[in-house]
Amino acid sequence: MSTAEMFLEESLDAPHIARGLEIYWLTVMGLNIRVGIRRGTDRDRALLLFNGIGASLEVLETFINAMDDVEIIIFDMPGAGKSDTQRFPWLMRSYARLTSKVLDQLGYDRVDVLGLSWGGALAQQFARQYAHRCRKLVLCATGSGSSMFPGRPVALLKMMSPRRYLDKNYMQRIAGDLYGGRMREDPALVEEHAGKMQAPSNRGYYYQVLALATWSSLHWLHKVAAPTLIIHGTDDPIIPPVNARIMASRIPNAELWLMDCGHLFMLTMADVIAPEITHFLRRESVERR
Repeated sequence: MSTAEMFLEESLDAPHIARGLEIYWLTVMGLNIRVGIRRGTDRDRALLLFNGIGASLEVLETFINAMDDVEIIIFDMPGAGKSDTQRFPWLMRSYARLTSKVLDQLGYDRVDVLGLSWGGALAQQFARQYAHRCRKLVLCATGSGSSMFPGRPVALLKMMSPRRYLDKNYMQRIAGDLYGGRMREDPALVEEHAGKMQAPSNRGYYYQVLALATWSSLHWLHKVAAPTLIIHGTDDPIIPPVNARIMASRIPNAELWLMDCGHLFMLTMADVIAPEITHFLRRESVERR
């Protein structure tokens, strides 16, 4: 799709919109989807971002700003941010199908793909379902779905509800126990994160929960063809790091980076991980094991 055919929704200096991120609306599979594009120096090496459960594109502002001149594509999943909510629950493959159609409309044939948490599950599904469209894969703080080792019960219980998106005081109280890492000790980081969160629709949030609960990649991870970088925090209450080790052992061309941090290192340590991710995306692929 040419720039002339896309409708610009917001000014580039809107609150919590990453620098240079242009916000557009597309109609895909009958839904109005809010899409962000940050132009880079190489359109042929664009990076598609999949966000965490229920999260809008504003949440990744800090990370996008840290990615220098990489071309970025990000969109609000149905029911998250400002995108419409689908009428009925979807399986993960339907979210991947939506993604492929978004890329079709935007005119991208192949992209690098990065997924955070719930978005990491979708990134795996996309890399498997549309292998020809996924050049490289980055999996951050994620697991293999229903087959993974579960996190701490208190953290998982809090994840079952979108309350943290609706009540910022509640978010500030639970952030340390939920996300670990620097969120345990830095109230300013928690306040900044809470300020960027937009409430998803309840239906859209629970549809994402259901999609993840009925999905697993463990039995086909060995078929993921894309060179893969797996990044995980050692203090992650939601998804224990053992899951990252398992995925790294199953994906044929995977590298593992365990960090001394929590679940949201993409936000709390963006200045550390962004250069490493950029290097991984731009260098020649490692040899397949």
